[in-house]
Amino acid sequence: MDNGLIPRRYAKALYKFALEHGSTQAVYDEMKEVISAFEGNPMLQKTLANPFVSNADKASLLRAAAGAKVENDYLGFIRMLLEMHREEFMHLIALSYRDLYRKERRISQVRIVTAAPLPEAEMAKLRAMVANAFPDSSLEYAESVNPDLIGGFVIDVDDARMDASISNEIEQLRLTLITK
Repeated sequence: MDNGLIPRRYAKALYKFALEHGSTQAVYDEMKEVISAFEGNPMLQKTLANPFVSNADKASLLRAAAGAKVENDYLGFIRMLLEMHREEFMHLIALSYRDLYRKERRISQVRIVTAAPLPEAEMAKLRAMVANAFPDSSLEYAESVNPDLIGGFVIDVDDARMDASISNEIEQLRLTLITK
């Protein structure tokens, strides 16, 4: 994902700083919380970009966005962002940091979508199948349900997709009938 030059530079600087302090994992966890906060509250971006909101209030918002346990490296980063008037880039910086961390640690993002909720044993089989297909990667899983699949599942691993859904089979049949 291309998040822009400024966010990438700040994310790289934060990663390097966290690496020097042995806190890359903690900052990664905080960045995932920040991303969730931005995705869950669209007004957060507008509030950070508002010049009439005080820096103290913006700092409080960014502290809260990172979750209950916040490391000093993150707090220092927030202070620096506010001093440099770059707080409006925080969401993009968090996305860039997450991507950089995943790339450096060879972490693949796995998204499993099923037509209906599956028992844990079945989900474990799907996760094992993915782990066997990507043995050299660490995997982070996100699971969701989409009844539009009718049946089956879709697994996305980074840019690769395995679509074993009934809706996909129906679409493939439709395309076959059109071409004949």
